[in-house]
Amino acid sequence: MSTTKRLTAAVLATGLGLVTLSACGSSDDEAGSGSKTVTLVSHDSFAASKSVLKAFEKESGYKVRVLKDGDAGQAVNKAILTKDNPQGDVFFGVDNTLLSRALDNGLFQPYAAKGLSAVSADVQLDKAKHRVTPIDSGDICVNYDKQYFTDHKLAPPQSFDDLVKPAYKNLLVTENASTSSPGLGFLLGTAARYGDTGWQGYWKKLKANGVKVVDGWEQAYNDEFSGSAGGKKAKADRPLVVSYASSPPAEVIYADPRPKTAPTGVADGTCFRQIEFAGLLSNAKNAAGGKALLDFLITKKFQEDMPLNMFVYPVVEGARVPAEFTEFGPAAKNPETLTPGTIADHRDQWVKSWTSLVLK
Repeated sequence: MSTTKRLTAAVLATGLGLVTLSACGSSDDEAGSGSKTVTLVSHDSFAASKSVLKAFEKESGYKVRVLKDGDAGQAVNKAILTKDNPQGDVFFGVDNTLLSRALDNGLFQPYAAKGLSAVSADVQLDKAKHRVTPIDSGDICVNYDKQYFTDHKLAPPQSFDDLVKPAYKNLLVTENASTSSPGLGFLLGTAARYGDTGWQGYWKKLKANGVKVVDGWEQAYNDEFSGSAGGKKAKADRPLVVSYASSPPAEVIYADPRPKTAPTGVADGTCFRQIEFAGLLSNAKNAAGGKALLDFLITKKFQEDMPLNMFVYPVVEGARVPAEFTEFGPAAKNPETLTPGTIADHRDQWVKSWTSLVLK
């Protein structure tokens, strides 16, 4: 994520000159069953290398138009509202925290993408109907500022339990669970850890321990978190933030000069696994182009391009991951998870209860 994207630490990539190929204005660019333009609707953090999108265009004969439509939650909600006359053909960026909402509202039509047999079975959460195709995964986790904890001779927290200890009072910033994908993922992680009857008690302790809540990831990570490049410039004072396991390698890759070690670390016992999907929109005007694009999204060419563009992990078995990920941001060993059914049954009520408990 989105967020999204993630949504995600991928926001760091939005200023890197990565392009979306927009084809607008000429008559053959109008969407339709015979159109040679296929439109991908996504959250703001979608990014792909120009050469990779060009490769798809050359191989398929379709021109790609990318429409970014806000953060992951906003983009999903808008896609649902416009599903009878969609803005595009394929939607990318609905994750497992919001998947049931999209499926229950009939957002997607079934399509089993070519190459799906190479996608890990554990991320195929709709494998009976193939309404969505898994594209990437990532872990929402608490990140910590290494320098802060060294200076204060304090061990960084490693678990949800640690975060409510007095030693970490007034140190954590997280995102609003009702407006942010990582914020929601963190809430779901606590629900998975403490259960339907225990997560509220945990959040009462977290609130009493001075957790700060802001609207979204960018504000939390770049304005409030002392360990990020943006946070250092902003003189941020929170050394703990809800972000992603892939955030530390981003801090290395985009630093100038590049440090030998990541300035931030991950509390491995605070992670929740996030899976992002793409699907063919139910009323797509160019279904053939949409199917071709979905096929492409799970090729090794696109999968191996994702990590350094969107800071997520590929789901296709055998796809290579950059060395920086292995060294500075490995996937969580035992992340918390919840089944789609559990999320569907409880998400809205959990968010409502969380809002009343934490924000009021």
